[in-house]
Amino acid sequence: MAEKFTFTPTALADLKPNYDVVIIGSGGAGLTAAIQAYELGLNPVILEKMPKIGGNTTRASSGMNAAETNVQLHHHIVDSFGDFYGETLKGGGGMNNQALLKFFTEHSALAIDWLADHGIKLDDLTITGGMSVMRTHRPSSMAPIGGFLVTELLKQVAAAQLPLFTDVKVDELIVEAGKISGVKATTPDGAVTITAGAVLLATGGFGANKALLGQYRDDLKNYQTTNQPGATGDGILLAQAVGAKLVDMDQVQVHPTVQQDTDHAYLIGEAVRGEGAILVNNQGARFVNELDTRKNVTAAIDQLGGTGAYLIFDRGIRDRVKAVEFYDHIGLVKTGADLETLATETGLDAATLKQTVADWNQAVANHNDAAFNRTTGMDRDIAAGPFYSIHIAPAVHYTMGGIAINPATQVLNQDERPIAGLFAAGEVVGGLHGNNRIGGNSIAETVIFGRQAGQQMFKYLQ
Repeated sequence: MAEKFTFTPTALADLKPNYDVVIIGSGGAGLTAAIQAYELGLNPVILEKMPKIGGNTTRASSGMNAAETNVQLHHHIVDSFGDFYGETLKGGGGMNNQALLKFFTEHSALAIDWLADHGIKLDDLTITGGMSVMRTHRPSSMAPIGGFLVTELLKQVAAAQLPLFTDVKVDELIVEAGKISGVKATTPDGAVTITAGAVLLATGGFGANKALLGQYRDDLKNYQTTNQPGATGDGILLAQAVGAKLVDMDQVQVHPTVQQDTDHAYLIGEAVRGEGAILVNNQGARFVNELDTRKNVTAAIDQLGGTGAYLIFDRGIRDRVKAVEFYDHIGLVKTGADLETLATETGLDAATLKQTVADWNQAVANHNDAAFNRTTGMDRDIAAGPFYSIHIAPAVHYTMGGIAINPATQVLNQDERPIAGLFAAGEVVGGLHGNNRIGGNSIAETVIFGRQAGQQMFKYLQ
């Protein structure tokens, strides 16, 4: 059995006053950028304000979208950058920054290769809402992508002995002669100033900041959130203080399938539906194409009048989504040996649920969902007991708005000119996703633009 990997943050006493680059945030974008920058010969430092490493990346479950990959070809899937671009643009309501989107789709396969070059293999595939083919890459263990990716990237950070400090909160960007030249931060031992040739904001979104949500989307400030507590928009505020332009700040994604009956909101990953689960109302009837965009599925659940909805699936689907083992372990899953028992356990009408599942199984057999026109996630029916249900309802999940950048990850000012020495990558950035993020695109964004940030900071410092 593989030895469990434990990462130890760098001791605060080892914090130096100067580095080539300061990377703020230890999620997928920050870790990727640090590794890429180091491999190009730079001396980076990663600063994380939370005691826990990984940010929101650790909560991602489905996978990483990419097109034209060797992995897809091994699964007999022929894809194209053009289709990936078109479906993401359509999913984002046509509001996506098209320059960012073009770079994103055309560098996705390279990012999968880069990970593989570092021993991080995403060689299994699933599908998410708004996509027409399987382009959501994940490990063959089918482990949730977020924790897997952070752990594997931290192995690289540890091997390279890159400094990564936790409990260090950046309060201010230092500007000298029109350039960003470092940061002022608070540590458990007091205030520090760190100078650097470049700074990367990789601090995530603001889905856990009720005040900021209220400022831009007052209608969402009382929703629960799937975000970790540190997702408070720090990078956005730091950038704004030095004149950065913000875009799409009112575009906030509500994830349709979040279990909220416990003290903590748990996102139930899209892979559950991607592998074949259906959604039913509190009678036990389907009411939506489960793999429509998150925006449309959320709207359909909201129209049920506040009852939420139920994911229904069987053992065959559960075996394809390892995250269900975790959901069950923490008490989110109801189980029935047959559909009648499951209906009783869940509080649904048994006759309606049995008919719904029978109709769905027929739709899968015919590959024709006449009721809701679902065309994906129909590779397996719901027939192999035991059967399972998870009660879900929408919650704030992702903030599409944030800092304006160009495809070189340079932060732009109000005139859309680069702020020298300041870069941004990941959810802190606005514009890529338009008005709706496609599942699997956030992890892709962190790796694709994290790599780009590492490369562009190197180029800037030459």
